[in-house]
Amino acid sequence: MGVVRFATIGTSGICERFLEALEEVEGAECVATYSRSLDRARSFGERYGARLFFDDLEELARCADVDAVYVASPNGLHAAQALAMISGGKHVLVEKSLAACEDQAREVFDAARERGVVVMEAMRNLHVPSFGAIERIVRSELGPVRLATFRFSKVTSRMSRFRSGERLNIFDPAFAGGALMDIGVYCVEPAVALFGRPDTIRALAVTDTVPGCAADDPCDTIDLAGEALLGYGDKVVSLSYGKVSDDLLPSQIAGELGTLVWDQTSCPVNLRIHAHEDRGMLFRMEEMDAQPVPVDVPERDMACEIEDFVAAVNGAGEALALRDRLERVTLDSLAIMDEIRRQTGVRFPFDDGR
Repeated sequence: MGVVRFATIGTSGICERFLEALEEVEGAECVATYSRSLDRARSFGERYGARLFFDDLEELARCADVDAVYVASPNGLHAAQALAMISGGKHVLVEKSLAACEDQAREVFDAARERGVVVMEAMRNLHVPSFGAIERIVRSELGPVRLATFRFSKVTSRMSRFRSGERLNIFDPAFAGGALMDIGVYCVEPAVALFGRPDTIRALAVTDTVPGCAADDPCDTIDLAGEALLGYGDKVVSLSYGKVSDDLLPSQIAGELGTLVWDQTSCPVNLRIHAHEDRGMLFRMEEMDAQPVPVDVPERDMACEIEDFVAAVNGAGEALALRDRLERVTLDSLAIMDEIRRQTGVRFPFDDGR
């Protein structure tokens, strides 16, 4: 195909980061931007060299000068917008979470397969080199894995607005918002990529009532933080996530021969291995020696997912195999999140067909 010509849907901060990373990817460029306001699409896109501007999704889908679309709208809009782009023959890179639920995601992937285009979830922590290092270490150095913990919590700047009674997309079931869909997904997907779909799920959450909901609205609850246990028979994986506190602890995978620890679940850095030492009654585990794992992660780490997507669009066999594998990860992860929401009382309008 040569240079892959991108359009973007959305004008948020994550879309800005995407376009900054896109500038570093060979064989890709931004040519178009979409917003519900044409003036906003133009003012946003011109900063990144775009020359085409849209406020009509169908017009964007028909545009012959666009090859691929990056969807960075609220979660609840992802599936419908992806399907609109697929119908126009566009390849689609969808910001996480790819859809509001497993059923929606399956519809998107089925449509892409039928149309012969590439759809991939922009789940950046599965594309960076440090995750490849984690996979290698889990396979070869830790022995049988028994426990793992994936953690990611940070206080959102929008919490004060939510507490004051403002209805916000990020905390609105109508847009598939909440801590799990926005933050917890960073924990769920690497767990699934490494260990597959669990046998059992147990979940608890800190929830609140969505401002402005009618008294009889079944979708009036949203999650602010939560924890879940994934059972695999021979191992237990715990997930901890939230938008109301800062989690300063690392993530880890503990095997019988050693424990792998890293910081920043959203983009793993500072990997280190603590090999098991049989030194008798050792209670201060922090005194165990750590072996650093050197891995280079680009400053604009979103470039990694873009490179994999562009390679798949251009038909590279390895990239297409990755696309197929990550499709399964996305579907299994959304199935887990559907169940976590069911157990914690967080319901989306999109669940009605389930």
